[in-house]
Amino acid sequence: MTDAIQLERERGLLTVRFNRPDKKNALTRAMCSRLAEALKQADSDPQINAVLITGSSECFTAGNDIADFLQQPPSSLDSPVFHFMLNLLDCRKPVIAAVAGAAVGIGTTLLLHCDLVYVSRDARLRMPFVNLGLCPEFGSSLILPRLLGQAKAAELLLLGEGFTGEQAAAWGIATEALGSGEAALAKAREMALKFESLPPEAVRISKQLMKAPDRELIRRVIEEEGALFIQRLRSPEAMAALSGFINRH
Repeated sequence: MTDAIQLERERGLLTVRFNRPDKKNALTRAMCSRLAEALKQADSDPQINAVLITGSSECFTAGNDIADFLQQPPSSLDSPVFHFMLNLLDCRKPVIAAVAGAAVGIGTTLLLHCDLVYVSRDARLRMPFVNLGLCPEFGSSLILPRLLGQAKAAELLLLGEGFTGEQAAAWGIATEALGSGEAALAKAREMALKFESLPPEAVRISKQLMKAPDRELIRRVIEEEGALFIQRLRSPEAMAALSGFINRH
């Protein structure tokens, strides 16, 4: 399963690529473990200046693999998906995302923790947690109302409404929207490589200062959301919705 997460080093840049095209890059427990490990190693490697997270030029990720979730649901905050979340939250190196096609669930919420996000204009982002009988995760219940206001956040989190890459850029979820998935990846790579020529300690301290005021609050919200998410996974509502999703797909 480790091939489903491809790691590529180019000078001071580590590219982390979702590579499970037959399942729209949906994330399994094994993939989350690999992601968590890659972020932790990059954070402690003095030769790595930045991390680039991407999928393909057609699809970022369809979110967590529902079948995998039902077979091995996370039972505690010690589960791989939460290790990934917290390692991304704690990463001291700049994290850049390149997004094209579908970015569903955690595929959207992980972007809230990246430093730079480049999307294709026609990317399709969505957080259908309530639609699946679940609740928001990865700090999204805190970050999105702050970023977008209560009304727009409610549309995205309570109704699970989708939005485009162009809208993501206009709302501040993404840094810039570009004409294609290839263009988004090229721009993300170009900007990520810029960190090679910048003083790494100055970059690290600047990121730390930007993140510090909310870091512990976001961590606490991630843990609170996570505990409720685990409860919801076992609820009759979620079981019915998730089973229905699998049957339709």
